[in-house]
Amino acid sequence: MKRFLLAFCVLVSLLLSACATRIGTGPVNDMLLRLSPASLGRSMLLQQHLEVSAAGRSQALDVALEVDSQELRLAVLGLNQTVVRMRWDGVTLEQTRASWLPDVVRGERILSDLQLVWWPADVVRAALPEGWTLDSTDSLRRLFFHGGEVTQVRYSAGQHVDLLNLRMGYQLHIDSVELAP
Repeated sequence: MKRFLLAFCVLVSLLLSACATRIGTGPVNDMLLRLSPASLGRSMLLQQHLEVSAAGRSQALDVALEVDSQELRLAVLGLNQTVVRMRWDGVTLEQTRASWLPDVVRGERILSDLQLVWWPADVVRAALPEGWTLDSTDSLRRLFFHGGEVTQVRYSAGQHVDLLNLRMGYQLHIDSVELAP
């Protein structure tokens, strides 16, 4: 069991470290959304199955996400243990992480990706700094920096979402089940 756990930790560390590899040339401005929980406009309680892919490797994780007008709460589970736990009240981000996670796995990036996927497009658009734009339809969101595409979010039937971060080189496949709050 110890060998399996060590192998799992090494795999996840390698996989998530690949997220730090930036694709393309020139400096990359990392835009991170910091939207209030209330700006979602509703309460949400999701159970999610998440597959993270980077550098040719994939890892599956389970996520519990709860948002109300006061706070966002998130727990990421892997190997029957909590890997990341976050709370965001619109001002302060509190997070605890498994000690073996690489530094590149940051609550700030997780929060920003969540908000890009789930918050209303007009709320996201209004929060973007200069040089950033968001094109959005019912099935696709595309985030651009000075005309260069940075991230794609594709919405499929049901609660399936694919997020592709072109600059950081990772992909998320998210299957969600909305639970009654």
